[in-house]
Amino acid sequence: MPSRTRSIAAFIFVLALSVAARAQQRPLITEDVDIIPPGSLRIEAGIDFMQNAKFPVSGLTGDLTRAGVIGINIGLAPNVEFQIEGVAQNLLSINSMGPSAIPLNLAAGANSTNDIGDFTLWTKVKLRNETARLPSVGFRVGVQLPNSNQGRGIGLNQTNAYGQILFGKKFGRNARVNTFGNLGIGILTAPTGLFSQNDVITYGFAGIVRLNEQFSIAGEVNGRANTRPGSGPLGTESQGEARLGMQIRASGLRFDFAGIKGLTKQSPRSGITVGVTYDTPSIFTPAK
Repeated sequence: MPSRTRSIAAFIFVLALSVAARAQQRPLITEDVDIIPPGSLRIEAGIDFMQNAKFPVSGLTGDLTRAGVIGINIGLAPNVEFQIEGVAQNLLSINSMGPSAIPLNLAAGANSTNDIGDFTLWTKVKLRNETARLPSVGFRVGVQLPNSNQGRGIGLNQTNAYGQILFGKKFGRNARVNTFGNLGIGILTAPTGLFSQNDVITYGFAGIVRLNEQFSIAGEVNGRANTRPGSGPLGTESQGEARLGMQIRASGLRFDFAGIKGLTKQSPRSGITVGVTYDTPSIFTPAK
């Protein structure tokens, strides 16, 4: 290979690593404060396998496969990012069917069901960079769209709104340890209550430790906490999970996997997630 070609290839490789080092998330769901470069896209895709998933509104429980866990991030400015998140298809292997609070469109004795997931649109703004003593700070607002069909027993087909404060701090030589967290509120429509909602507290605390240029360890605790007496309106209960996994960079992509452990009564018992992330170079010029 000519020396000029080798130099260009090495430059592209280093550039790809530097881009991937920013706002790296999968297999985590806690949001990093960092913004991807303006004019670039981040495309994430993965598959989740959840054991003993619970759906209190429909009364279904079973093993859930989330095929096509999609994330598209668009860098609009040095401190602004637009995001689309959702699931292309949820597939539930039904283990039990309890009383349902809503009409279901399932055949008698059905042992499985499937449905598209509800997609969420987010806008993230970074307010300040971190300093030697203080963390970086940002905020994120989002709306969850009613894409699912509640008659399938998996989704709730509701419109929900979210707002989060983001913070992050890096430690060690070359920012080897990246810690970040979210704290916010979710305004959830109560699916079985007329003109009713539940304002839950959302939280997430995460860390990524870079072992070398190819491998990083990632872990988090993420969820929502009900603020109403008891368990809250049906379908808005507290949920939480812990994730621990790894990121692997190879061939210009970032592969990931993690184990999942449910932390609340209404969370899946356990699960795994695998996925891949691709960061594009700049493909458009943001408006000034």
